This record gives sequence, structure tokens and C-alpha cells, in this order.
Amino acid sequence: MLRQGDTGDWIGTFLGHKGAVWGATLNKNATKAATAAADFTAKVWDAVTGDEIITLAHKHIVKSVDFTEDSNNLLTGGQDKLLRIYDLNKPETEPEEISGHTSSIKKALWYNNEKQIISAADDKTVRLWDRASKSEVKTLQFGMSVSSMEYIPDGETLLITYGRTIALYNTTSLELVKSFEAPAPINSASLHPEKECIVAGGDDFKLYKYDYSTGEELESYKGHFGPVHCVRFSPDGELYASGSEDGTLRLWQTAVGKTYGLWKCVLPEELVSENPDAVYSSTPEIKA
Repeated sequence: MLRQGDTGDWIGTFLGHKGAVWGATLNKNATKAATAAADFTAKVWDAVTGDEIITLAHKHIVKSVDFTEDSNNLLTGGQDKLLRIYDLNKPETEPEEISGHTSSIKKALWYNNEKQIISAADDKTVRLWDRASKSEVKTLQFGMSVSSMEYIPDGETLLITYGRTIALYNTTSLELVKSFEAPAPINSASLHPEKECIVAGGDDFKLYKYDYSTGEELESYKGHFGPVHCVRFSPDGELYASGSEDGTLRLWQTAVGKTYGLWKCVLPEELVSENPDAVYSSTPEIKA
């Protein structure tokens, strides 16, 4: 589904997959969408009309899709352990393939101005690849499978979660910058665009917010009734979304007290008369 970012309002549904959808993404200007599914296909869609443009057949479940900046290429990864690069201007031609992972690929992203690719897999590794030579540049080894990976090019940060650990790496050196431990296994985490905080969610149904600098837990709250599988900040950092096994997507305000989207700042009458410029509180969360 495509939904309005600030309100959660439904815009449209992409109909066509015959299996669970494991991954979805929009291109830079939101004119195209790509999806990865358990029906052994990745699909490219017109994000304005909802029409299916291209179906890319794979040999197994597809879990990750990522457009290049110019939307001419699509990177895919999945259960068959291969990274594939499709030329979307010539979808009938065979894709470029990169092999090396020994287990299912969970996430694959364009990296370093698309000169490289970074991928996370169930073989307990995150691997960096050179796009031109298709060779492995560096491997990060973990004691368990990586549950999520977020790449923030402007912030020079790679955010990786595994077990109860939330780890931040320098994008150039891939050296560990800092890591935090959560009280429960974490499935996903996201860094605020201004590096103010990190939000994370996992198996205990809770969302956690951590101070980026100190790692201090700022708050935690339970809104979902099932494990949280994905959290992401909006590009402006005003909201973050959480998706859960309970079948809901929820939108949360980063700083409660602003009029934004469906949130309306309501001031008690007596306080308004005393201080008309003050901002107090608004609804902290919305079901979408």
C-alpha cells in the first residue's frame, strides 16, 4: 500500500503479487515503487497510477529492492543468496549477478554514490561489494544474524541491529563508532536525520528511543500488540513509523507538542490567556 506520510491516509494499493511482500521502496522522486515478494518476483510500479510496469522473475523468494538515484537500475537480494542488478531500461536482458553470501540476503543497498553495494544476510555477515568488479571489498562478521540495516549517507552512518544490539558504523571505514544494548531482541532501528536520537523496536512489542550521543534510553512505550518488525524516521525527522505483527502501522511524533499532520496542539484556555505563545501537548500517537 501507499499511504500519506504525515497522516497515514490510504492513497492506493499495488495489486499483483501472489505471495507475501518482504520489501518495498520508492524511488527518489516517488514516481516509481519497487516490491520484493515470496512469489519469486520483484515488481516495479508506477507510484502515481498504481500500474505494474515490470515483473522481474527470480529463482527464490525476494526480500530486498533498492533503486539507483536515477531510477535506471534496481538492486535485488533474497533467498537464493545472489545480488542482482537490473537495467530497468532493458528489463528483458539478464541482470548482473554478484555471489558470495552463503545464506539468504535480508537487505541490499546502493552504497557510496552507487560505486559500491552493501548487503546483510543470514550468514551472520554484512558485506561491502565493488559494483564495477563485483568483488567483495570488506566483510563484517557477527555472532548472530543481522536483523536490520539502515544506510544514512548524509550522516556518514550505517546502522545495524543484531540480537539486542544497536550498532553504528562509519560508512567510509566500516569501523564501529558506538553500540547500545536494548532490553529485548531488536528487529529494526532508525537514526534521526539530525542524529538527535535512535528509535528501535523488537520482540517485546515496545518502541525504544535512545539519545544518539550518550546511548541513554530516553523513553520506551508499548503501543503495539505484537512484535515490531520495522521502524523508520520520516525524511524531515518529525515522525517515525512502526510496523508490527499486530497488523497495524503506527505513526509517532518525534517531539510531542507540535501541530503536524493529524496532530493538533490544543492549549488549555487558562494557559492560553497567560502565555499565548506557549506550546504544550498534543496526541502522541496515531493509528494508520
